[in-house]
This record gives sequence, C-alpha cells and structure tokens, in this order.
Amino acid sequence: MNAEILTPSQYDELDRFVASHPQSSFTQCSAWRKVKSNWGFEAVACRNDAGEIIGSVSVLIQKIPLIGTCFLYAPRGPVCDLHDRQVLRCLKSGVDELARRYHAHTFKMDPDVPASDEEFLAIARELGFRRFYGPEGFETIQARFNYRLYLQGRGEEELRMNLTQQTRRNLKIAVRDGVEVRPVGTEYLDEFMRLMTLTGERDGFAIRPRAYFERFLSALGEHARLYMGFYEGRAISGAITTNFGNKTCYVYGASDNECRNHMPNYLMQWEMIRWALETGCSVYDFQCFG
Repeated sequence: MNAEILTPSQYDELDRFVASHPQSSFTQCSAWRKVKSNWGFEAVACRNDAGEIIGSVSVLIQKIPLIGTCFLYAPRGPVCDLHDRQVLRCLKSGVDELARRYHAHTFKMDPDVPASDEEFLAIARELGFRRFYGPEGFETIQARFNYRLYLQGRGEEELRMNLTQQTRRNLKIAVRDGVEVRPVGTEYLDEFMRLMTLTGERDGFAIRPRAYFERFLSALGEHARLYMGFYEGRAISGAITTNFGNKTCYVYGASDNECRNHMPNYLMQWEMIRWALETGCSVYDFQCFG
C-alpha cells in the first residue's frame, strides 16, 4: 500500500470519495483550495488492491516568508477509517513526502473524531503526532468542539417536538411576526457583510473580507448557500451554510442589532436544518463551540 500524491486531473475522483465517506468534510474537498486561495494545496490518497481510494488527506500549504519553510494543515482530515493503522500510516508517508518537497516545519491535522477516542489517539502517537490545543494549538483555525444534531432516521415533526419549549416558542414568534427566511444569491452579499460587520462589532471578533465569502460561495457552488432573514422587507439575519457528503454545516452567521425580538435566527437555523433533511444528511453541524 503506497501513498499517491494526486494530480488535479484526479480531484474529481477525490471529491467523490470524500463526499461518500462518513468522515466527509467540505474542507477536505478539492474546491476548498479555491476558497483558501492564499494557500497552496496538495492531496494524498491511499488505494486498495482494486485501485479504489480508501483514504485521503487534503493539505493546505502556507509558505513562511523569508525563512523558506512551510506550514502544512489538513482541516478536518484525514478522511478514512481512523482506526485503520495501515491506511493512516500510508497517508502519513504521503504527507512526509509533501513535507520534504515543501521544506515544511509542521503538519497539523484536526480530524473529525471524538476527544475520547483513545484508540485513534494511540495510533496518532505511534505515527509521531503530539496532541495539543489552546493558544499554542492554533485553536482559532477550527473549533475544538462542535455541537451536532443527528438526523438519521428522524423526520421534521420528530425534530420539532424534541426542541426545547423555549425554542419552539421562539420559532412561533418568528413565524407570527412575519419573518421570512430563504436562500438567496450573491446579490445579497453586501447586506450580509453589513450584518457581519454589526455582529463583529457587537461580539468583538474580526470578520473576513467580502471577497472571501464570494469565493466561498462560488467555489462550493451547489454545496453552499447564503440564507437571509427578512422582516418587513429588511434583511435582519444572514448565514452561510454548506451541504456536503453526509453533513450540513452552519459556518457563518450574522444578525442586525435591531429586530432581534422577532427571533430571526431561530427560524434561520430551522430552515437550514430542513435543507439537511431534504438532502438526506445524517448530521447538522452547528460548529464552533469551544
């Protein structure tokens, strides 16, 4: 079993594999390189005897100015059976080759795995990885913990009935007050940026530039949506969400300082959960906790 560094002509095959795997993540598909256009990109695959991909890791490459080295990062990678030592070792050998090729000093990965998975952690240690988090662990790149709603075998009515009483009440307020939530085109990006700016100022975080969100929506195409919430024709809430493989992910959200009493964000989340149900996703990921 040998690692293979894929060529761009093989990226469609990579994407089909990633989308079909339980460990799928939109940040591991080849389109992500177009979003992170200021990084380089390579993809490593491991194949079985039939030539089928059974493991992959998509790697972003950040050059470090002046010193001629790089930082390698696999967001939510690798995509494989995380308890398969042979496949993980194969993928690691491919990453080692990339590290030599790009003179990298560090490779970081943050796979989609429970923090309590001691079997995976043991394999990772065997392969030379160290587990760390906090300010030294680049925690701002991906949240350490995600909050997820599992949808497998559940319908809209069951999900609604399992919401807390307060959440159901807030949904009713949004509907009663005439809030409308719908997916929109990029012609609403300026309104979304207005809301993002207000949210960043209110909650004390830096926001990405408009061009980033434009690339995000363009690169992911049908796998991403911009949702906007309206009250009396005015945009008061916005969100960007992805739908890739078995997961729908709430990635960015913003809201106005006014009209929050109409509870637009509750209806926003509910409409995005409905998209996950309609497309057969097994997970709705609220992301970004911790």
